[in-house]
Amino acid sequence: MASMATLFMQTPNPTHSFPKYPKSHFGSGLKFSISVSKKSSKNYPKARIFNGLIEPDGGKLVELFVKESQRDVKKKEALTIPRIKLSRIDLQWVHVLSEGWASPLRGFMRESELLQTLHFASLKLEDGSVVNMSVPIVLAIDDAQKQQIGESDKIALFDSDDNLVAILSKIEIYKHHKEERIARTWGTTASGLPYVEEAISHTGNWLIGGDLEVIEPIKYSDGLDRFRLSPAELREEFTKRGADAVFAFQLRNPVHNGHALLMTDTRRRLLEMGYKNPVLLLHPLGGYTKADDVPLDWRMRQHEKVLEDGVLDPETTVVSIFPSPMHYAGPTEVQWHAKARINAGANFYIVGRDPAGMSHPVEKRDLYDADHGKKVLSMAPGLERLNILPFKVAAYDKTQSKMVFFDPSRPQDFVFISGTKMRTLAKNKENPPDGFMCPGGWKVLVEYYDSLVPSGNGRLPEAVPA
Repeated sequence: MASMATLFMQTPNPTHSFPKYPKSHFGSGLKFSISVSKKSSKNYPKARIFNGLIEPDGGKLVELFVKESQRDVKKKEALTIPRIKLSRIDLQWVHVLSEGWASPLRGFMRESELLQTLHFASLKLEDGSVVNMSVPIVLAIDDAQKQQIGESDKIALFDSDDNLVAILSKIEIYKHHKEERIARTWGTTASGLPYVEEAISHTGNWLIGGDLEVIEPIKYSDGLDRFRLSPAELREEFTKRGADAVFAFQLRNPVHNGHALLMTDTRRRLLEMGYKNPVLLLHPLGGYTKADDVPLDWRMRQHEKVLEDGVLDPETTVVSIFPSPMHYAGPTEVQWHAKARINAGANFYIVGRDPAGMSHPVEKRDLYDADHGKKVLSMAPGLERLNILPFKVAAYDKTQSKMVFFDPSRPQDFVFISGTKMRTLAKNKENPPDGFMCPGGWKVLVEYYDSLVPSGNGRLPEAVPA
């Protein structure tokens, strides 16, 4: 691992001053005031820094939306070509691709792109440069669908309600080698991997790749769409706020005061390095998560309370939803999480212990080494431009009744409250030690578990995936 000094790269000081911006935070009823322009991104020159922000992979954001003037034409065309119905997770990947999170990828992967992803965790571009790509973004079809497509060079993609979503053109159909895909992504083919069971095992034996043309932006109509800012919208917001550095924090759990300590300390360190206005991207994952994770809507309510209670500064925090599904693929997946934040404008990425990890689905142990994620990020191809910020370990200090960074010289003074312990306390309506989580945030967590009505055997049912 590189030294901490080398993990910070100082952006040249901008020539303009940074004005004070009005507070932009969650209000009552999950209102989050944010003004974002819908202008499409320009073809930016290839430079390390653009307007204080890191440039996207490949030099520009690749958004895959059909021009409004062409929508009716595409809708008519869709009636004349073979059609495929998308699963919920397929639709989430269309969302990811359409907004440019996977730039410079232009659609579902063809075989050459998949092989590079599985074997090299990267894609080689036409100019010889390399961008990171560690997670397959593919669309599976079965034998009947392959036969239906026949010799057509394009297909129409529909959602579960038969709404046209996109057209996939210049298609390539190739074999879906599931065992190889699973083994190389997760490092195991053990049964019980959540994403595998949800999105791979039961799918077809073929993959179809091609160029994606998305009819219009993906919306879920769940009351949270206003938080789903695209990379282009986030870049505009960071520029509007005068950010000269953006540090991203990925999470799929409620925020406790240890997380907050880490984020506020990161900003302090960036200021000490000479940055004038570093901005935090608090970026909860909003795609598929396993059944025992807290659902997205409840997590967003909890994050609301964290800002309302002043645990994080709303003037220097942007809260947005990352639309990607979750793989729980450890060091492989954390590269994807980091790469996607580059495209959103982040040049610093906070990484903790066992990022994107999980317990082994069969054996009683962790699936991945807890330190491998941060080590892999420091060496991963295509992520050299991103500054990796390893977690400091935070724990509850009994002598101060608050979360602080762990001091190994007095271990007897600290308590480590695991996610399992936190969930058990919330389920039992017990309070954690004072200073572990803001009261409003903890109340939301207790209310969530209280909302799960026990089944006839007295056990809580599994939570609905986000």
